[in-house]
Amino acid sequence: MSAKSEAFWNQLCADAGVDPQRRLAARQAILSDARAVDSCFYRADDKDPDGEELDLGDAKVLFLGPFQAPAEWDAAEREEFFGETDPAAFFSALIECEAEPGSKAFFLPEIGDFVALMPSPDKVEMYFLHDWHDEEDGCHCVLVRDDEGL
Repeated sequence: MSAKSEAFWNQLCADAGVDPQRRLAARQAILSDARAVDSCFYRADDKDPDGEELDLGDAKVLFLGPFQAPAEWDAAEREEFFGETDPAAFFSALIECEAEPGSKAFFLPEIGDFVALMPSPDKVEMYFLHDWHDEEDGCHCVLVRDDEGL
């Protein structure tokens, strides 16, 4: 990692309150995990909301399983989180941008991003990012499957 990339990475980790070395090891493990699925991230263009989404770049998505709401959530918190969407459409995943931190191609996910996953060369699955937070073991995300978009 270049000095510029390392400084950028250290700042990202400091902002998230995570150890940069542990977080980097987790990033590398996710990017090299054979179970991680190729994906492309897209974001609505703030300057042209009716236009095409912006192509943010490639990432790896490692699914951890269906999203499980924390046991301490009450009915109101569950309703606020899931809204009218079937809870079965929510998945926990780890996500890592493939570009080098600090490069022009590097991006951090944002709530509302669209994710096109390519589990095989002839299949595309669409999701959107519902929630995320960074921890030492990776960028934890909640993805919602978008069956209507296909």
